[in-house]
Amino acid sequence: VVVDGTVVMVLVVAGTAVVVVGTTVVLVAAGAPVVGDEVTSGSLAGAAPLAPAHPATSRHATATNPNRPRTRTSLAAEMLHVAARHGRLSPMERMLRVAGGQMGPIQRADTRGQVVDRLITLLSEAADLGCELIVFPELALTTFFPRWHTGKVTDFDHCYETEMPNPATQPLFDEARRRGIGFSLGYALIEETDDGTLHRWNVQTLVDTEGSIVATFKKVHIPGHDEFDPLRPFQHAERHFFEPSPEGFGVWDAFGARIGMMICNDRRWPETYREMGLQGVELILCGYNTPIHYVPDPSQDRLQGFHNKLVMQSGAYQNGTFVVGVAKGGVEEGVASLCESIIVAPSGEILAEATTEGDEVIWADLRLDWCKQYTGTLFDMDYYRRPEVYTRLTTMRGPSG
Repeated sequence: VVVDGTVVMVLVVAGTAVVVVGTTVVLVAAGAPVVGDEVTSGSLAGAAPLAPAHPATSRHATATNPNRPRTRTSLAAEMLHVAARHGRLSPMERMLRVAGGQMGPIQRADTRGQVVDRLITLLSEAADLGCELIVFPELALTTFFPRWHTGKVTDFDHCYETEMPNPATQPLFDEARRRGIGFSLGYALIEETDDGTLHRWNVQTLVDTEGSIVATFKKVHIPGHDEFDPLRPFQHAERHFFEPSPEGFGVWDAFGARIGMMICNDRRWPETYREMGLQGVELILCGYNTPIHYVPDPSQDRLQGFHNKLVMQSGAYQNGTFVVGVAKGGVEEGVASLCESIIVAPSGEILAEATTEGDEVIWADLRLDWCKQYTGTLFDMDYYRRPEVYTRLTTMRGPSG
């Protein structure tokens, strides 16, 4: 049978209707009781109940009109419609195979060409695995230059890009288009406005499988300090080198999903995820450079890996979204940085995790409709949120006002 253009195969085996749509199997026992919008799922005689394609409830929503006589075929079709409406079953499951392209250190003497060659190697490995998208780290084209402070930001203008793509990165765009794989790339950008003002941003650009730019996101939460700190073994002067984004967090339709981006310190703030969650995000891409030694409070050093996972797992769960967090780590210019790249499910579970401190590809198949099991139930924001009592979130910067 065809239900709204979707082919549904209905078999009747031992009095049980077996509904097959794509890779999802739903069993409807003959005579199963219908109460309102629900029907108790059944199983084949003598067989254990089949597990759904991804974690789900053991009951499936069905027809909205229980008084109308129905054949098993029409009952099954109605069941699929209502289940899809409730976000518990997708008639056509949306799948996306995503990779994280973790990078080891980039030393100050490394050239753009050497770095782009490494990126192409990672991209090619992901393409060989059948991935449609690979996520690269923050500031993936240079060493993490905010660890130095000379007093003149222009001393590091060579670490910024002025356009994307450019001659150095064009080979990456060309190879991605040739292999049919998209990517997300973090880098520093100098942007000149019409009045001649120069802006320096920490950005992440999303590129589709045709090599076209989908969007460029500017980092919102800039960590570290502005002035030189003589007591530090190394500087973390991001606030000297970058402006915070005035645009906030967007979400874009790409790769068959609702995709958002964040960069490094953005991942530590719950507002980041919720801003995108309110726009229906299904996949958040994040690159990061995180020194293991935190100078303001060294007691946090041992917790860097734990905190890295904590914020991305909780953000994914509380907003019903996948998160891909990708590091540039290892010992770079004498500074040890965290690796531990991960891919997180809407359940908060880790689907894939890097095991090295060098260049490494991790990947996972994302069943995008898994998001609805959280945004359509426990975190149904339209139903449960109370924005009228959250006024402090937008009227106060911090406890001091």
